[in-house]
Amino acid sequence: MMIPACRLADIPRGEACRLEFDPPIAVFHTEDGEVYAIDDTCTHQDASLSDGWLEGYEVECPLHASKFDLRTGSVDCPPAKRPVRTHQVRVEDGMVYLVPSGPAPNLPPCAAVPGAEGPV
Repeated sequence: MMIPACRLADIPRGEACRLEFDPPIAVFHTEDGEVYAIDDTCTHQDASLSDGWLEGYEVECPLHASKFDLRTGSVDCPPAKRPVRTHQVRVEDGMVYLVPSGPAPNLPPCAAVPGAEGPV
């Protein structure tokens, strides 16, 4: 199911916006014009990745500098060890649509929902 998220024009290139889902989702608009969506919460500690620094296809967490690949969700730099979920994105007529991912999120221990945190 595609969910309208925001207008592409509302996210300047090199920036992100936070969507208040449960858990929150961050939509990133890269300098190259690509659009990606990942869970907004760092898997190391409870920090908003949409407040981080975007460089290429990586976002750096503003709290402890973990880096995540927007394309895969994989951790590119510790201290985070677990990936973030990625979500399908489609841009049509200037609108960003999301298809939220099905698996449970990898939330940090301080924000985890019982049974949803996945393997450590």
